Amino acid sequence: MADQLNNKKIAFLAADGVEQVELEQAREAVEQAGATVELLSLDDAEIQAMNSDINPADKFSVDKKVADASPDDYDGLVLPGGTVNPDNLRVDEDAIGFVQEIARAGKPIGAICHGPWTLVEADLVRGRTLTSYPSIRTDIRNAGGNVLDEEVVVDEGLVTSRNPGDLPAFCDKIVEEFAEGVHQVHDEGATVS
Repeated sequence: MADQLNNKKIAFLAADGVEQVELEQAREAVEQAGATVELLSLDDAEIQAMNSDINPADKFSVDKKVADASPDDYDGLVLPGGTVNPDNLRVDEDAIGFVQEIARAGKPIGAICHGPWTLVEADLVRGRTLTSYPSIRTDIRNAGGNVLDEEVVVDEGLVTSRNPGDLPAFCDKIVEEFAEGVHQVHDEGATVS
């Protein structure tokens, strides 16, 4: 199990407001499986994590600006939640373009809680089945996605979960999907504007 992701490099894309437990536990699971992890963000300084969206937690050093990162260098992507984090990401062209290129290449993506908001902005939920935090489910449906209320949903390499309580199942599934590698490319959505 510890070497399941050897020679894999996984990008974590997050900004200020990321939910700390979702960043930390998912990163730990991927690293324990043997992957190298890089934290990408909008700037190359630090990001402020939060607990329960409103309580400041730790700061995390960013490895690289998403604008300077090549999707070709990564085997998968994780989009942790927190309300403010994806709201920051979805207005950034470089972040959206990066997510779209990962999806176009068929690389696995994990998104938890509010993380799917970034996928909505990137037009990557049309025709897909996923889950999320309840407050963004209408956005997913309006973007053409099918929403289930389950602890973890997997659709052709897209792994989604609802909240921090789902982290054990989410972490197991992202490791499994990253180990499987490239999946079928979903043709709907993913158009660069």
